[in-house]
Amino acid sequence: MHKLVLLFLFFSLFSFSQDKTQRQIKATLKDSTQLKAKAIFGIDNFGTFYYATENNSFHKKTKDTIITYANFQLGDITSANTFNPLKINLFYKDFNTVVVLDNRLAEIKKVDFNSIQPYKNVSFVSSGYDNSLWLFNQDYQYLELYDYQTNKIKLKTVPVQSEVLDLKSDYNYCYLLTKNYLYVYNYFGSLIRKIENSGYESLAFNEAHLVLKKGESLFILEKNEAIIHPIKHPKMLIKQFLVTNETVYIYGLNLLRHYQLKIE
Repeated sequence: MHKLVLLFLFFSLFSFSQDKTQRQIKATLKDSTQLKAKAIFGIDNFGTFYYATENNSFHKKTKDTIITYANFQLGDITSANTFNPLKINLFYKDFNTVVVLDNRLAEIKKVDFNSIQPYKNVSFVSSGYDNSLWLFNQDYQYLELYDYQTNKIKLKTVPVQSEVLDLKSDYNYCYLLTKNYLYVYNYFGSLIRKIENSGYESLAFNEAHLVLKKGESLFILEKNEAIIHPIKHPKMLIKQFLVTNETVYIYGLNLLRHYQLKIE
């Protein structure tokens, strides 16, 4: 009887594992939006678009209004994190500078890493909790959680050994994609997951899902999971992609396509 119970448990676990690896995820086109942008950085639950235009201006577009921030002295906007709409951060890599904006795109803080002590050579930036930013220190090859109000480092991670490709975060988690691995950290800076990178180039993230790009294909890593699943979607050139809740946005040729995710 004991052996029969163990055998039943074994086959139950095996079946569960098989189901996990064979999960089907499909992206179905539900809408599209005409938008002329150099880069799109975020779309919130209310349909607000955050994007940059060719003149390096940053825009927040709602259904009724468009407001703009421009700092032409800093050149191109390398990245923008709009996860917290009250503290949007723009990263200007060429000038090693971050600008933090409020929800009206007024400057809250400008951080020039060339002029603060100790000097930081920053290659990636993303939002943390409160007044903090996740910074990838290019010289030392590690992540820092940096408080821009006090100019203090709250924590540092162990250095990584391969080229960094992308960085995304929210209040609770930070995802660092390198050529060799995808690293997942909690807000204490503890490494909670390390997944081998099998060719993923960039990522998009929201509270529920992490979406990764490999060539012209997209993949999904669900929250608290360790298995990456392919997303079935029409073949197309993927210039940029974003994810908000159960919607994946793919941008190209001035058209933003909205795809509904269906996870089975």
